[in-house]
Amino acid sequence: MRYSFDVPPEPHALVVAEVAAGDLLALSEQDLAENAWYVVMRTLAEAPGAVRLTVRPPLGGRDRDVVLERGIRVSVSCRRVDLSGIPELDSSDLGAVEFRDGDRVGSLRVVDPLAVEESYIRKWGRWYRDPDSGEQESLSDGELRERGARDLERGHLVRHRPRPRRSAEVRAARRVVVTGLGAVTPLGVGVGELWRGLLEGRCGIRELEGEEFAGLPVRIAGTVPVDPARLLPRPQARRMNRAARFAVLAAREAWEDAGLDPAGTEESGLSPERVGVSVGSILGDASVLVGGDRALRERGPRAVSPLTTPMTVPSQAASQVSLALHITGEARTVTSACASGTEAVGQAVDRIRHGRVDVALAGGAEAVVTPAIMASFAALRALSAHPVGLTSPSRPFAGDRDGFVNGEGAGFLLLEAEEHARARGARVYCEAAGWGLSADAHHMAAPDPSGRGIALALRRAVEDAGAHVADVVHVNAHATATVDGDLAEAGALRAVFGARVPVTALKGHLGHLQGAAGGVEAVATVLTLHHGLIPPTIGCDVPDDAIGLDVVTKSPRPLPSSGDLALSNSFGFGGHNAVVAFRRRPA
Repeated sequence: MRYSFDVPPEPHALVVAEVAAGDLLALSEQDLAENAWYVVMRTLAEAPGAVRLTVRPPLGGRDRDVVLERGIRVSVSCRRVDLSGIPELDSSDLGAVEFRDGDRVGSLRVVDPLAVEESYIRKWGRWYRDPDSGEQESLSDGELRERGARDLERGHLVRHRPRPRRSAEVRAARRVVVTGLGAVTPLGVGVGELWRGLLEGRCGIRELEGEEFAGLPVRIAGTVPVDPARLLPRPQARRMNRAARFAVLAAREAWEDAGLDPAGTEESGLSPERVGVSVGSILGDASVLVGGDRALRERGPRAVSPLTTPMTVPSQAASQVSLALHITGEARTVTSACASGTEAVGQAVDRIRHGRVDVALAGGAEAVVTPAIMASFAALRALSAHPVGLTSPSRPFAGDRDGFVNGEGAGFLLLEAEEHARARGARVYCEAAGWGLSADAHHMAAPDPSGRGIALALRRAVEDAGAHVADVVHVNAHATATVDGDLAEAGALRAVFGARVPVTALKGHLGHLQGAAGGVEAVATVLTLHHGLIPPTIGCDVPDDAIGLDVVTKSPRPLPSSGDLALSNSFGFGGHNAVVAFRRRPA
């Protein structure tokens, strides 16, 4: 605590005999020149010609006595100070302190009434002035002790503030952990195929076959190489659209990966109403509605299947996952363009944190590789014109990027309250630590080139995780390989983190999976933390110099050890920005 001084002292001269308790005093011309002031705490006649003054620095410290002749002229401020507001403080002995991460050390020039404390916080064994600044130097423990000793010699108050300990009486929001993963992607069915393909630098983008795609200006996409209907019981598959099939396959894999019974909730020993589903999807499967319309025009109303409407709605993926595993807690669908999957994960984190459910399957599913969608994206000039070849047509952060590649698939996380997972002995991949949202409010399709909205979502995710920018060790970028989109994201990443954080982008491997992208990329981010290995960005053979990031290319890179937070970014048409933060388990 310190006394608040709002304006600088306005000195005027007095003789010592006129000084009173509460005066703000400069003892000499040198003190006045250096803006060094003291509060007079007490005055006492020392001798017929002298006065003893007890003074204390205005921002706190220890008292000292000075004896001055009564007729000596000194400088005082034009106001009196409330003595009760001047704390009596001692500096800390930094040499005797055993530092811990989260500790703070402050240095304050207490003789300057307008001084601001210079504060350092310890993160990952280093001391930072501002752990939420991307570009900065840090100090070792020894360097901080040396700086503290120098400040003490200069008359500063140097104080150590230990990391606060959480009170057992305060009930915090529940911690959420990831215990299962599932994916169906252009690299194949299953998380194993996804992870191996990412590490090996394989590309799942291929030429589109079929008469319906023949006349399109762009005929490449990231398509799943296996018909999902063949992997499901036929009676179930025929009542699902393609996106829902992807969702059920990926959700089942995450469910079983978490050690749960494939028969469903009750067979797994779970209460069905304490389990939820949260799925991001933009359209789900656009082909169902297109097919129904074609049947109507070509053969009349009787040719339209009664399943057309229930199989068209974007919520079908969430409902089919809940049906497949007998989940009754909730089945929610998030539609926020290409940020849908990430926002669905974030919403599930909050539902568990605040006790609405204990377990949730969360992610995204999409199947929009259809002629009309492809033609629409091509008309927007958003699709890449690069052919399938030795280098991926999708080229995130590359100098020759020219647009995204449409894709399909699904990715799911099995999220649990930590105490729930521990009670059943589940294997934990990492913590789902927080998330952040924002909106650009800029354009119906184009990103805000300033990147301000993206930066806001990044900072909110870090803050929601109870962390600092210095804790971030990796970012899985949205990076669709559009010229403007990649620049906006790169600018936001530099603004928040500087250029120090290793970044990877997966759309060279997969294409852009639309509403499923956030779910699949969240799975990859969890695997990056779990294995301590960052997959390379493919297609970025010649990086764009304007990006200015540490983009991981060519081969996997070990995850840095000085941090514990990884972010997965998703940004969508209309300015939807979503970021989810994962924290790795301590070694």
